[in-house]
Amino acid sequence: MIKNISYLCAVIITTFLSCGKQQKGNTVITVKNNLEIPRAFETVEILKTDLLLNEDQNFEDFGVRDLATQTLVVSQFVDQDGDGAVDVLLFQPEVGAKSEKNYELAAVDTSEKPEATASCYSRFVPERTDDYAWENNKVAFRTYGPKAQKMVEDSISGGTLSSGIDAWLKKVEYPIINKWYAKNNKNSGAYHIDSGEGLDNFHVGSSRGVGGTAVKKDSTYYISKNFTTWKTITSGPIRTSFVLDYADWDADGQMISEQKHISLDYGNNLSRFEIHTTGANILSVGLTLHEKDGVITESVDKGWVSYWQPHEASELGTAIVTPKGNMMASEYYVTPLKDRSNLYAQLKVDDKNKVVYYAGFAWKESGQYPTKASWETYLNEFALKINNPLEVVFNRI
Repeated sequence: MIKNISYLCAVIITTFLSCGKQQKGNTVITVKNNLEIPRAFETVEILKTDLLLNEDQNFEDFGVRDLATQTLVVSQFVDQDGDGAVDVLLFQPEVGAKSEKNYELAAVDTSEKPEATASCYSRFVPERTDDYAWENNKVAFRTYGPKAQKMVEDSISGGTLSSGIDAWLKKVEYPIINKWYAKNNKNSGAYHIDSGEGLDNFHVGSSRGVGGTAVKKDSTYYISKNFTTWKTITSGPIRTSFVLDYADWDADGQMISEQKHISLDYGNNLSRFEIHTTGANILSVGLTLHEKDGVITESVDKGWVSYWQPHEASELGTAIVTPKGNMMASEYYVTPLKDRSNLYAQLKVDDKNKVVYYAGFAWKESGQYPTKASWETYLNEFALKINNPLEVVFNRI
């Protein structure tokens, strides 16, 4: 059986090899890399339904072992469908250029599994009005809920009216969301000051921030208001994911529905957005231009656009990446309206009313991709990987 698994940061083609009913024993997982570059931080999904477990086998007892080193690698179970039982096992292989690597899926004692920090984390934040925030070991983001919207509409100070995506500029690998919010609760505005871990000094306003959506009608871009409801799917060492719903919104007579499925995997600077939408054939995804003093790069043929800009006393790169063929065009959109100037990517809505893209950033102070050239090299390789997926072969023994 061939199955496409479309998740951060690659689409993984999985082939299952077996002779009839699965026998008791372990499963060898061969991960093949056909590119001339090494692969890491790409998440393999093992579905419970694909394993054909015996009656005496418990999915949650399994772990993933590197056969070359005989060591267990970090993995994460996820209840993807929300029925109370885990149905997906995640792990991130490391495979050299033009090579393959073998892992073993085997039942192991809980005490044997490696300890790992839940670096990929997200939650609703009621103590800061009603943000939803998420992070991994590289980057952090947040966006805004209905209470923040109503405060603005009722002329109450402290609200935020925006469906844009905010960037929290962290420069440490450990989690900071809870720490920064706690610090801010004690001293309002504290997370706007860098005390060694980074800070929130990325202005969003009504812009699209880093990957917010819009619909273009004639020469005008129309946008939604804040999210209305949220649902956390998972957090852990490899992935955090959640769902945001939005009230239907009007794009000059076109009623647009929108639900965002967002995930962020370990080691990635880009969140994955899967947008379920109706009312438009093309969805516009934007990057705020801030002071309009940055440099844009439009690589529509490769499926990505980027904006590299001066930022406070440093520099910052933002980007949108899509699977090949999904980006139809881009537009450097400048307007005198406050916060409405964005670099837009025009993405086609597929026949299942879905759009998939990745959006994120790199801050020079983090040391991850400190130059425009290094950032764009990362984007080129990211696009290459999602368009040339790892091949994963399961050999049931």
